[in-house]
Amino acid sequence: MATNFSEHTMNRRTFLNRLALLVNGIAAILVGVPVIGFIFAPAVEKAKNKWISIGTLDEFTVGQTKLAEYINPFLVPWDGETAKVPCWVRRIDEQKFQVFAINCAHLGCTVKWFAESELFMCPCHGGVYYADGSRASGPPPRGLFEYKYRVENGHLEVRGGRLPTIQESV
Repeated sequence: MATNFSEHTMNRRTFLNRLALLVNGIAAILVGVPVIGFIFAPAVEKAKNKWISIGTLDEFTVGQTKLAEYINPFLVPWDGETAKVPCWVRRIDEQKFQVFAINCAHLGCTVKWFAESELFMCPCHGGVYYADGSRASGPPPRGLFEYKYRVENGHLEVRGGRLPTIQESV
């Protein structure tokens, strides 16, 4: 009783070919999904920015710079404390403000405001900025990044959701 197994058995070459196709298919999916997401994200993305209140006008004194914060509007459950985004608010007059990102334009360290000297200073590499956010000295190539803002119903609002960059104009 000789049975012909050639119809039902798989030889080594066929097995390896199918295994290679499976592995390559998985790799293509792992690489392809992020690429497709990157290409089509602008078309289906929610609003990139949202106006967020960072306080009432009474909280900011004319001629002073104050640290404020807002909650990132695009939260995920694991954000925790990192959802709080700090910013420096300088009130120039009754309706005019400057709202700066707290990051140095050099390497992103947190700048601190020194009211006595009216300077922002970066402790990492010695970057210094004037009160208006322009570069004073040190390695930063430019001034501090500024948020877009508006005054609405007695509140100061910033365009939140994305950090300001050199690509965004004020």
